[in-house]
Amino acid sequence: MNVEEEVGRLKEEIQRLGKVQPDGSYKVTFGVLFNDDRCANIFEALVGTLRAAKRRKFLTYDGELLLQGVHDNVEIILKAAPLPASEVAANSAVKS
Repeated sequence: MNVEEEVGRLKEEIQRLGKVQPDGSYKVTFGVLFNDDRCANIFEALVGTLRAAKRRKFLTYDGELLLQGVHDNVEIILKAAPLPASEVAANSAVKS
């Protein structure tokens, strides 16, 4: 599995385990992700996948390196997916 595929799978797992926020983003703690059996089976290097997703600006969390135990309560936020250009255009036309 390449990095793009792993980041895509990570986004799916955050949506599965996290709570949706009013702005459409998802929030989950590192401990929940790290201790989930399904995630453990999917991600050989969860921390590396999280860092790759953060560099690509799909998600955000405090710090650079997350460690089990020490950072279990760190919130990982999967940013809301941007609206497709066609929906943005339709929404702005309705408001005008």
